[in-house]
Amino acid sequence: MTGPAAVPANPRAERALDLLSFALSDVRYGLGAYLAVYLLTEHAWDEASIGLALSFGGMVGLVSQTPLGVMVDAIRAKRALLGGAVVVVTATSLVIPLAPHFWAVASAGIIGALAGTTMGPTLAAMSLGIVGPGRFAHRAGRNEALFHFGNGAINLVILLTAPFVGTGIVFVMMVVTAAGSLYAVSRVPAGSIDHALARGLLPDREGHGLRPSPWSTLLASRPLMVFAGTGALFHMANGPMLALVAQKLALGHPGQGIMFTAACAVAAQTVMVPAAAMAGARADAWGRKPLFLAAFVALALRGSLYTLSDHPAWLIGVQLLDGVGAGLIGALFPVIVADLTRGSGHFNAAQGAVGTVHAIGGILSGILVGFLVVNAGYQAAFLTLSAIAALGGVIFLAAMPETRGAAALPGAAEAAGGPPGAPP
Repeated sequence: MTGPAAVPANPRAERALDLLSFALSDVRYGLGAYLAVYLLTEHAWDEASIGLALSFGGMVGLVSQTPLGVMVDAIRAKRALLGGAVVVVTATSLVIPLAPHFWAVASAGIIGALAGTTMGPTLAAMSLGIVGPGRFAHRAGRNEALFHFGNGAINLVILLTAPFVGTGIVFVMMVVTAAGSLYAVSRVPAGSIDHALARGLLPDREGHGLRPSPWSTLLASRPLMVFAGTGALFHMANGPMLALVAQKLALGHPGQGIMFTAACAVAAQTVMVPAAAMAGARADAWGRKPLFLAAFVALALRGSLYTLSDHPAWLIGVQLLDGVGAGLIGALFPVIVADLTRGSGHFNAAQGAVGTVHAIGGILSGILVGFLVVNAGYQAAFLTLSAIAALGGVIFLAAMPETRGAAALPGAAEAAGGPPGAPP
């Protein structure tokens, strides 16, 4: 095997990836927003206790991304790792109705966060190892489209059935999708994953001598640093927007907050599916940069348009732009990281490190927006978030190179045993 063209198609493994991407949409993040609603309505928790209990898992998930990415790079039993993570996340979710107490919920959140944090990088690594770098952009876009399709379908089932069967449907769907995920993992042929490719390694000219390059090659990659920083600005602008819209709708239409929140989420998901699929299909032809830049434009426009009307139809309609930005970003994130770490052997560790920086942007925005809403109102908050998105887009346009066809990182060829500057 000497390059991407040498990776043969494996229809069985790719069909398993399709099912896995769909089923993981409900398992990957546990109960998500439904947990807060469940604790509030079924067990009379107050908002402060809910926020504090859930914050432990959020913090652990944040700081563990890079070390868990290193683990995903190193471990060869990726199918077992992903299957085990599915079991752990499901178990920690199902224990909550049995022990709805503060420390039980907090502990379950911590354990579930550790397991859930491995799922995205492991799926990306398995995909890269199965299809190779030459077809990874298309595969990543397909994964993301199916993830959003599954998320939308499952939320629609919950929305339609919860009035009749209660909040228990959330736990039922968790079990069903976990079973589907485990079945999909079992359908991935054991020998279909090239574990060197899965961590971003490339063979040398003789097809052997694969070793990771020094960590300093990642730190010295200016494009990787730009991608981390501009992505943090994107998430700083994007993170609180849905919550702000939901709050604005709930205040203006008492008693209908849940319905409007669900409508916003479903509206965004319907656009995320084609946006992610388009990103995967066109990233090689058009390049990564214009598509990623389009996500910044959609986000800046979205924040500005929210200020023009308070009518529910307008706000939900503008929320469709969330699907554009999130669909493009979700599909392109692993592709750009793979481009920038090609040959290094640190693909999944870099995903974790860059993801951590992006998540910090989202956390900081929550603090900023809370202050702005209290002191200046919703309009000022939306315009500030729009300005942050515009700033991120300008920096990305000016400082980020096109990564399609990027050369292997300096030092990767040397680490693989070749002379300095040798092609991989």
